[in-house]
Amino acid sequence: MDLLISSLSLGLLWSIMAIGVYLTFRILDIADMTAEGSFPLGAAVTARQIVAGVNPWLATLSDLLAGCLAGFVSGFLHTKLKIPALLTGILTLTGLYSVNLLIMGQSNISLLGRVSTVITQLSGLSPTFAAILIGALVLAVVIFLLVTFFNTEIGLAARAVGDNEQMSAANGINADNMKIIIYMISNGLIALAGSLMAQINGYADSSMGIGTIVIALAAIIIAEVLVQNLSFGWRLITIIGGAIIYRLIIALVLQWGVDPNNLRLFYALMLTVFLAAPLLQQRFAQQRRRQKNMASFKEEQHD
Repeated sequence: MDLLISSLSLGLLWSIMAIGVYLTFRILDIADMTAEGSFPLGAAVTARQIVAGVNPWLATLSDLLAGCLAGFVSGFLHTKLKIPALLTGILTLTGLYSVNLLIMGQSNISLLGRVSTVITQLSGLSPTFAAILIGALVLAVVIFLLVTFFNTEIGLAARAVGDNEQMSAANGINADNMKIIIYMISNGLIALAGSLMAQINGYADSSMGIGTIVIALAAIIIAEVLVQNLSFGWRLITIIGGAIIYRLIIALVLQWGVDPNNLRLFYALMLTVFLAAPLLQQRFAQQRRRQKNMASFKEEQHD
């Protein structure tokens, strides 16, 4: 039971990050590496402000702006300077590493014991249940706002750019601006997840974003493999399940005695399996159709 509860608490926070990555990954068809810089950016901004005495809720909201700014930089480099999306993410990620160190003034900041966070303010609950409550509330607000936004004129235009950029431009949509908006929303959510994760873990670290993109993509792919052909809103909800399942798998692997130093390799292998799953499903379905057609042909020949 403890394993399920801990997986639920971390999975809810990871799903905020995964939803942010989903926006660029599926709408723009870009695996944005900026995520690995935006995640610790959110943690750094929040931790520095909390230590300085700022209200933790205000500090948590301010990291949204920091993440949006990081997304704007990546979007600007990609759309206005025409730098390829992968290189754009790497450039911003590299720059954010130094920015995060400048914000914190050191490689890590501890939040344990001496400061108030959004977790410790819920004094009537254990840290795990406080994380579940906050994660669920934040996700409900995030999904509601995203569904509402992407059904507005601007949101539909942004989705149209992802579906067919040339056709969107022909209909007068500024594709560059729409891409920048998605970059900003995506990285704002990723920074928010980093902020909440730092407050739950009790520290912010400049290297805590390593592997972020892999975790997020795994959650997305698990959700898409398990349930297909969903509307935008329901897809966001299934990503929550994907993140929780992914976290549960990692927890089980650790419980089985796998060396934590080998986890990154396990992340990569598991993501490879999940990414290959749709192709394997398609191949299996094609093979079954061929076998069925062959059986029908033999019956007709026999008749």
